[in-house]
Amino acid sequence: MKQSTTSKWAANKPGKLRTADHSSRSKDDTKKQKQAGGRKWLEYIALATVPLVLVLGNSMLVPILPDMEKKLHITSFQSSLVITLFSVSAGLIIPISGYLSDRYSRKAVILPSLALYGIAGIVAGIGAVMHSYWLLIASRALQGIGAAGTSPIAMALVGDMYKDGTESEALGLIEASNGAGKVVSPIIGSLLALIAWYMPLFAFPLFCAGSFFAMMLLIKEPPKASKEAVPVKQYVGDIKKVFREKGRWLISSFIAGSLGLFILFGVLFRLSDLLEKAPYHIDGVAKGGVLAIPLLFLVITAYITGHRIKNNGTLMRRLMIIGLAVMSGALAAAAFLHHNIYALIGFAALSSLGTGMLLPCLNTLITGAVDRPHRGMVTSLYSSLRFLGVAFGPPLFGWMASRSDTLLYSVVSALSACALLIIIFLVHPPQKAGDSG
Repeated sequence: MKQSTTSKWAANKPGKLRTADHSSRSKDDTKKQKQAGGRKWLEYIALATVPLVLVLGNSMLVPILPDMEKKLHITSFQSSLVITLFSVSAGLIIPISGYLSDRYSRKAVILPSLALYGIAGIVAGIGAVMHSYWLLIASRALQGIGAAGTSPIAMALVGDMYKDGTESEALGLIEASNGAGKVVSPIIGSLLALIAWYMPLFAFPLFCAGSFFAMMLLIKEPPKASKEAVPVKQYVGDIKKVFREKGRWLISSFIAGSLGLFILFGVLFRLSDLLEKAPYHIDGVAKGGVLAIPLLFLVITAYITGHRIKNNGTLMRRLMIIGLAVMSGALAAAAFLHHNIYALIGFAALSSLGTGMLLPCLNTLITGAVDRPHRGMVTSLYSSLRFLGVAFGPPLFGWMASRSDTLLYSVVSALSACALLIIIFLVHPPQKAGDSG
């Protein structure tokens, strides 16, 4: 039988054929790697929208509180409840959301929570238009309940989806997204208020809808190992066992993380208050731009830290210690030089840089500390403490500032030093950290 042209060529030129085949396979592999990388970043972006929406739903309203007081004829205390009630209701419901995400699935909690968060935002806007303070307040409490099932559960979902170092990268991006939300939310709120003071309330549900569809379409949750529901008594016993075995360093990490956020947002609150007063009189979009400087340090550092640490426990510990040392030193310097606004902005930026080194490491350690069936509850308890740190920071900082700025910065420098000691003596990650179960 006569050989085909291709067969003859193959017989005569075997080396060239193998080279061509190898080249073709290499191109296919490269193409697949690019597609996988593109898919991974789409997932990262979808996950990052969840903490971004959480921040926008609260911080975007801060610039409109003075207008709210005038239009609804309410006191400053009543307007502050619009923020505080949201945070308190979220902090109380977060552990319940964590349990439900462990029992059912992460998306089964995140998607309805985003829907409730957005719908309650529309009702809050209607309450503002109708000059109904009580409808507005009730809607904000509902929004807090919706918020409880968003960012804390997304953190657990990251632990389910990624391993071998990609987990820390995703968590670093989530923390950077959280910080970026703090940068842009006052600016967006101020710009929207130029149209009408209540416009931020109506605009927010659009962000929720975007996050809802991104999570629904782009995130494929890994299947659970077992579809059988664990009895509540056994589940509670398992959580107790986790804390008996790992509670010493887990609780220490919880405290360090909540202290970091308490200090960060307390310092920013005080800086915001100073900028509005004489001799600066900086408000609105301009004030948001100044506050964006320290927050930008947080965003960049959090992303770089998450990208670099992978699951290197030794590096995590080193970065946490350096970050808290920078925070403590910057705030101690602010206790003496707070009269110079430029120096104060610089020290706030350094403190934020330290926070950006601390939080991605803690997030990775805590998220990877337990197996999937209990991860939702553990990350939710951590998030509850973070919420409380953010909620109580501004009023406590306001109280200390009314006595002395030197007292304020001395106290927070001492708190940073306490967090540093907690990390040094109580948190000892293994060489390969954040990769359990």
